[in-house]
Amino acid sequence: MLTKILVTLLVIAGAIAYLRRPKVASQSTASQLGQRIVFKYLAFGIAVLALLGSGGYWYWSWHEGNQVVYVTIISPASASKEIYQVRKRELQSDAFTTVDGLKVRLSTQERIVIADTPPNMR
Repeated sequence: MLTKILVTLLVIAGAIAYLRRPKVASQSTASQLGQRIVFKYLAFGIAVLALLGSGGYWYWSWHEGNQVVYVTIISPASASKEIYQVRKRELQSDAFTTVDGLKVRLSTQERIVIADTPPNMR
């Protein structure tokens, strides 16, 4: 996390330094002007691709986290099965929260089965 903040601050500082440098009034040729235009379009294209990629990744992550799965808890002590509907983002190693808001904590002896479809439909 600290690395991300430092890299962001470094990029901001570099952009400010680049924008504040004095402009050199020189005669630019047509090829130099063409190279600058190509560079601007290329930079803009890369920025657009980065935004589209990060937006796509965010949407995919959100969609996957909201997917409802069926969690079956099998208890060896009482030989019973219980089925719950849970969003993927709510699954943890020792607990989960159901779609209805019920918090379920698991013991070390219970076994869980996670499926996309209800177990009785297989």
